Amino acid sequence: MKRSSAIRRAVLATAAVALVATGCTAQAAGSGGGKPSAPTTGASARPSASSSTAPPAPSASGTETPDGKPSSPAPAAKALMKDGDENEQVRELQARLRQLDHFDRAPTGFYGSITAKAVSGFQKKRGLPETGSVDGATWQRLLGMTKKPTADELKPSTTNKLDTPDARCMTGRVLCISKESRTLAWMIDGRVVSSMDVRFGSENTPTREGIFSVGWKAKEWTSTIYHTPMPYAMFFSGGQAVHYSADFAARGYNGASHGCVNVRDRAKLSALFDQVKVGDKVVVHW
Repeated sequence: MKRSSAIRRAVLATAAVALVATGCTAQAAGSGGGKPSAPTTGASARPSASSSTAPPAPSASGTETPDGKPSSPAPAAKALMKDGDENEQVRELQARLRQLDHFDRAPTGFYGSITAKAVSGFQKKRGLPETGSVDGATWQRLLGMTKKPTADELKPSTTNKLDTPDARCMTGRVLCISKESRTLAWMIDGRVVSSMDVRFGSENTPTREGIFSVGWKAKEWTSTIYHTPMPYAMFFSGGQAVHYSADFAARGYNGASHGCVNVRDRAKLSALFDQVKVGDKVVVHW
């Protein structure tokens, strides 16, 4: 009997060990029932892919790549129109800005500091980057807020209102230039054919007044004294001439000439240059 009892105890102990080895304890520690959990030794002891440290994401500004190396910043938006440009698209830009009261003068087609300031004002009001240049986003926003400019909006007769022509301008072919209204009126037998804004010399280099005539013309000319371009020059009194001025187009009446009569609308002056003949009368008056 003693021997059989000992054998029974040995069998029971062996069964208990086998019960633990089958994973019952692991099952009890789980969520109840089902297959036994996998052993927690070997490969499963290593961190899983989801718990490992992920590589850094690239920054929004594009200053860092996933491997931590610096990268080139995102390129700036390409400028469609910018300072120094001169074309018909710039004229349309100015006309559209004028519809929104951002540009307070007649379009000239020249992109200078006044146009850049107007563009910056438009960009600021619409939450766009204030570059002063026109990129695709600025242009599309402006197109969506304005209508296509009419011919008169693109090329109005003048920003300044013409005054009553001087009596000396009423006969013949005359460049009638008024210091009072700051305008030039091209007149034939008392009729105004075209007109445009003009700027004169400063107090130290005044534009001479009186009756003159066109002595000679030069489509392309550079001042021999000041070394500045004078396109479409029509000389009427020594070195003084009516000519296009990029500075006048850019800065308006914030500047002055060295005595010449500056015109800021290149296209209109080009047309006038083709019509005026050597010998035509020039009247500069108040």
